[in-house]
Parts: sequence; C-alpha cells; structure tokens
Amino acid sequence: MIYWIYERLIERQLSILPAHICVMITEQDMHDAPEKILACTRWCIDISKGVTTRTGNTNRGIGEGNKSPAGNGHTIRGLTFHISIPENSSIETYLPVIREIGEIAHLFIHYRDRREELGSGLSVTVAIGKSGREEITECIKSMARSRVRPEMVDENLLESCLTFKYTPDFVIKTGGDHLTDFLIWQSVYSELFFSDTNWKYIRKVDLLRALRDYQSRVRRFGR
Repeated sequence: MIYWIYERLIERQLSILPAHICVMITEQDMHDAPEKILACTRWCIDISKGVTTRTGNTNRGIGEGNKSPAGNGHTIRGLTFHISIPENSSIETYLPVIREIGEIAHLFIHYRDRREELGSGLSVTVAIGKSGREEITECIKSMARSRVRPEMVDENLLESCLTFKYTPDFVIKTGGDHLTDFLIWQSVYSELFFSDTNWKYIRKVDLLRALRDYQSRVRRFGR
C-alpha cells in the first residue's frame, strides 16, 4: 500500500518522458526473473498513458524502423531490451516468456539471424546477444559490397545501414554493472542511468525514480 502511494506521488511529478528507452540486462537476469521483462513493458505503457492523460498529449507509438525524435515529450514511443549473452550461449528457454510481450505491445525479437514480429501498440524490441561492434562491422561490409566510394560515406549513409534505426533517449542498466557496446553508435548522446537494484528485485517505483531523474536532466546532445 505504501509503495502504491509512493508510486502515485512520483508519477504525478512526471511531465517529461523519454521517447525511447533502452534497458540493458544479462542472461543471468533473465534466469533470475524472466517475468520482469513483461512487467517492465507493462509499467512503461501504464506510465506513458498516465502522463499522456494528464498532459493531453496523444502522440502514437513509432514502428521499429523509424528513428524516434530526440527530445522531451509526454509519451514513451519505443522500448528496447538488450539481453547480453555469451557467444555460444542459448536463450531459447525464455523465448515463450518474451513472446508474451506481443499480447500487450508491438514486439520485435532479434536473435542470432532470426527476426520475429508480434502484436500491436507500443514498439518493443528485444535484442538478444547483439553487439554494437558487430552491427557497425556489418554496415561497413554492406557498403563495401555495394561498392560505395569513400567520399560518399557519411553519417547518414552509415545510419541507413544500421539494424536498429533509432536513438534511445534514456539507457537504463540495472545491477550497477557496466554497459555493453549495444547501440554504441545510436546511444552516443543518450542519458545513462545505473540502478543499484538488481533486475530480479526491480519494481515499478524504481522505474519511476529513474524517469524522475531523467526529467531533471538538461540534455546537451554533445554540445
């Protein structure tokens, strides 16, 4: 009951939300609490609806392939979970749990060479074992295969070759561990938040605290 009241108090303080959130977790996190990935998605949907109702903003969600506009808005329009796993590890056991997100959101799953799309609503991407270095390497290979001349290479061209064509406004890492290199290009101007709470114990109130912290920041985008 106390936490519910505290949640409501924090939520009422929120008027600015990141357009796109990226949450970085580990294989161990999925082993300890596989259900939290669905719970976190539901929390983001509920928080976004609450802030939208209070502010009167009705922006709709974006598709996975669209770049979210950087800035401060009233709606969470994209959510990404990156699950870091060792190169030879397997996470097939947790795919049924991950697919449940498709019952409440528009889910995209990237795992090895597979890509799945399910549901509708908030755009949620689950990237399993993906590396930012590998993504950029594939971009370079793609340009080489297309025989792109060096003078034609610029940021826009490279970004057009990326697998994940969006820029997260807010990157959350639970458990206090270091970040992975996922979205290493896209997240260069993202706001970072390191939570001491392990993924297994994270609650909605912890997400609300992180979003309150994001709201208090002045984004400079490298300037």
